[in-house]
Amino acid sequence: MKLISWNVNGLRACMNKGFMDFFRSVDADVFCIQESKMHQDQASFDFDGYEEFWNSAEKKGYSGVAVFSKKRPLNVTYDMGIEHHDKEGRIICAEFEKFYLVNVYTPNSQRELARLQYRMEWEDDFRAYLKNLERSKPVVVCGDLNVAHQEIDLKNPKTNRKNAGFTDEEREKMSKLLESGFIDTFRYFYPTLEGAYTWWSYMGKARANNTGWRIDYFLCSTSLQDSLVSAKIYPEIMGSDHCPVELIIEG
Repeated sequence: MKLISWNVNGLRACMNKGFMDFFRSVDADVFCIQESKMHQDQASFDFDGYEEFWNSAEKKGYSGVAVFSKKRPLNVTYDMGIEHHDKEGRIICAEFEKFYLVNVYTPNSQRELARLQYRMEWEDDFRAYLKNLERSKPVVVCGDLNVAHQEIDLKNPKTNRKNAGFTDEEREKMSKLLESGFIDTFRYFYPTLEGAYTWWSYMGKARANNTGWRIDYFLCSTSLQDSLVSAKIYPEIMGSDHCPVELIIEG
């Protein structure tokens, strides 16, 4: 089962930059996007052969996630069921036979860490949400988690130490999530690979110089370890400041 995740940084804009070329060529069983920045009724795109599920923010042009699946999921739910978290269109959970697939766009802590305190609360609530799902069946999590977990996961760790996405607090929450029973699937296959990034600033020549961050992930319950086939990053795919990531898993 081929799963793709991509923060498209505005689906309508990405559509004009080759989104459908990649969508068709990669031929995923399930394709998840983050930061759609739109409601489904704001454009008419043809995802022929796929079931569509959208969760959009109340605020127009902000956040939003979508799931496109060849096979109709057994069930689809939206958000965490916590009112103050559930206004920004950040979670879709699609239930398949062997696992839940949770597509998430984690809140950014923002400049000067204006939203770090909220982010810490989100992290605890999201981890509890995942562990509750896991009581029924294993969980695969994909999306923009807005954190580079280890120094290997960004080009300039020392100068970014207290910046959003690489604070000690955010990294500790990611460690806690993994320690609660999840595998970072890319690091499972490539534990020491350097220069593997999924996001590059538009400033300077960050992408040309591969001055990036790995903040887009596939995580899975440890019970799925033996079902993992491969993980991949697509840095050559343009159209967003993020690139797509892939997980192939049995089932």
